[in-house]
Amino acid sequence: MAEKVSLATSEYRTIGEIAGPLVFVSKVKGASYNEMVEITSSDGATRFGQVIEIAGEMAVVQVFGPTSGLDVLNTRVRFSGEVAKMDCSINLLGRVLNGMGQPIDGGPEVFPEEVREVSGSPINPWRRDEPRDFIQTGISAIDGLNTLVRGQKLPIFSGSGLPGNELAAQIVRQAKILGGEEFAIVFAAMGITRREAAFFEESFAKSGALERVVFFMNLADDPTVERLLTPRCALTVAEFLAFEHDMQVLVILTDMTNYCEALREISTAREEVPGRRGYPGYMYTDLASIYERAGRIKGKTGSVTQVPILAMPDDDITHPIPDLTGYITEGQIVLSRQLHRKGIYPPIDVLPCLSRLMNLGIGEGRTRADHRGVADQLYAFYAEGVDLRRLVAIVGEEALTDLDRMYLKFADAFEQNYQDQKDENRDLDQTLELGWKLLSMMPKESLKRLKDSMIEQYYNPEGAEDIMAAQA
Repeated sequence: MAEKVSLATSEYRTIGEIAGPLVFVSKVKGASYNEMVEITSSDGATRFGQVIEIAGEMAVVQVFGPTSGLDVLNTRVRFSGEVAKMDCSINLLGRVLNGMGQPIDGGPEVFPEEVREVSGSPINPWRRDEPRDFIQTGISAIDGLNTLVRGQKLPIFSGSGLPGNELAAQIVRQAKILGGEEFAIVFAAMGITRREAAFFEESFAKSGALERVVFFMNLADDPTVERLLTPRCALTVAEFLAFEHDMQVLVILTDMTNYCEALREISTAREEVPGRRGYPGYMYTDLASIYERAGRIKGKTGSVTQVPILAMPDDDITHPIPDLTGYITEGQIVLSRQLHRKGIYPPIDVLPCLSRLMNLGIGEGRTRADHRGVADQLYAFYAEGVDLRRLVAIVGEEALTDLDRMYLKFADAFEQNYQDQKDENRDLDQTLELGWKLLSMMPKESLKRLKDSMIEQYYNPEGAEDIMAAQA
């Protein structure tokens, strides 16, 4: 468990101030940054905390729990001499833990194979292997156009009321390496409601995925500062499973916006000079310390792949949280409120989406030789159709050419057939064949991004007749 420490005898009763979740302890000697502490109130209740700042003989401790009941005269603070650690074991698979790594599912005690610091160890750049190998999520908009590869970090930008949680649960149920190997899942939920927690547990249990999931659950009414440890505890377990047990591990972090709000709350309590929109200036570095723990190591079979999910405040992709996340990670999947209103699920807007490492996981010998060309051509046709929708709103459809009208029909068919799939789990061949059906709606001479040999092999206007009839 993350807060289990071996307590030393250095005890202080020199609390000068208690501000929100922070306790300021004076006349402290030999304390260390990130050191764990035990806080005992006058009534004997015990809380745990962590040193987050040292200034001379002043130590600032953030408390994992409420500070009500603590007073400056009678509260005792013991410094452990150790940083936060996590008990790691393969037997954590199938278990539900709180945000600090304590089992809360009523199951048996977990005996650790190894105890690791939750801060992790950076991967030596010389030993880091490039992410590669296609990951099938069963979702065409991701597999076909914005492919996730093993060892990548690919965030999902959602919004209030959009089905980001549903998409996360679907990826957990369906994700696998091409060839059938399933992932071990480390799922870290931060600041979620009890209703959302019940949804995730029920979804994993019904699909049978729970037995390969380590579920970290930090609820909205749990201590805010616990949220700062939750993703680090989760990634510590993920690294252990990947690099000690050679497992392919998929880490889902939701919702990173709640994590950043907790970071801002702690920064405000410390009276730090705020950065953009009140978030601390070091938020980029803090997020990087989480996201950069994805990857592969040369000589190791296992891998850690990350899919962070965050809710963009006011659907603003330039907000500091998605903005900084986009800089650190290798692309983004963006959910669209407009598509959601049309009833399309998943409402992935493929135009602003990007997977920078897609080419490392697709192509001949990995997926199919036509994968890149199909993705480029679908994207080009759909972008043309969306642009023409804006033009039609101004000049009307009568001003369009016959080819322009075909682009419009293609855009509608793409959304209704390729993007909208509800809970359907499509394998890659189904995704690519559906892509060719859509491309076959267009004149053969307009397929500029595909090799002639591929067009001759897959182009089939007769196969697109059912889609064309629906769009007529």
